[in-house]
Amino acid sequence: MMTSKRTTRHSLYCRPMTRCERGVGLIEVLVAVLILALGLLGMAGLQANALKTNQSSYARGQVVMLSYYMLDAMRADRSAALSLAYNTGSLTGGVIAPICSSAAITGATLADNNRKDWLDSLKVSLGDEDTTCGAILCEVSGICTIQITWDDSRAGGLGAQRFETKSRL
Repeated sequence: MMTSKRTTRHSLYCRPMTRCERGVGLIEVLVAVLILALGLLGMAGLQANALKTNQSSYARGQVVMLSYYMLDAMRADRSAALSLAYNTGSLTGGVIAPICSSAAITGATLADNNRKDWLDSLKVSLGDEDTTCGAILCEVSGICTIQITWDDSRAGGLGAQRFETKSRL
């Protein structure tokens, strides 16, 4: 008598006496998706932090450029700078009295127009805030100090920042 050994599709893929695995379990998929989502959220956080730091660096670059802009304007009008026409106030505790609005300058001389343009440029580059201010103090000897203050908290910085440039005309 002929005995036929019948094989089923199921028995081809499974070893005898073991459980057959039939694909990936739902929990395994959920864990993989969770790990992927956490990784992507971490990358998004890093990207946001990089953008804030980049904005803060851009503001510092603008401050340096605008301080040299004012020094160059004063070098072009050296006689007015040496006669203290560009000064915004006196020095108290290491801080020069600033001007925070170009509307506060009412004169029409070249020095006044240069200061107005400079303050307007500060507001455009660093944010039109009440804390964005500029200060200039020149001595008769030709040594001029420029201080620029601005709020860096919107770019992820530490808040109020002050940059000072000192140069001889």
